[in-house]
Amino acid sequence: MIRAARPDDVPAIAGLIRELADYEKLAHAVSLDESRLADDLFGPRPLCEALVADDSAAGVVGFALFFQNYSTFRTRSGIYLEDLFVKPAHRGAGYGKALFLAVAKLALERGCSRYEWSVLDWNTPAIGFYEKMGAEPLSDWTVYRLTDGALRAAVEGHR
Repeated sequence: MIRAARPDDVPAIAGLIRELADYEKLAHAVSLDESRLADDLFGPRPLCEALVADDSAAGVVGFALFFQNYSTFRTRSGIYLEDLFVKPAHRGAGYGKALFLAVAKLALERGCSRYEWSVLDWNTPAIGFYEKMGAEPLSDWTVYRLTDGALRAAVEGHR
């Protein structure tokens, strides 16, 4: 069953985020704060949303976390899928596809013009999954990022 996440799902979502980081070989980059995650999902001004795959016997076995973005070229909102993850023991049962399509359905219901996400170049299972869904890679774009100290230095160095 795919459903909207609830506040009591935060510990399970946090655990899945840690599992995802391990899978992506990025555990060293995680500085997850469950209370901040709860506030970002369910606080007075939510920054993101999540759906969960809830198995009647095993509990929450997967999640999709996403947020609204905006296209100036289309002057319409879109949805950016930040994370989609299903526990390895539950892969192949349709949870990933169901989560992916549930977010796509929300995008259509909300009148969004785009549904976007990033995938690591080496993650061939995910790439194959997305391409089976009809997605196309945007090879003309490179993602750039400023984090933590570099972000602070950029702002402070250009005052």
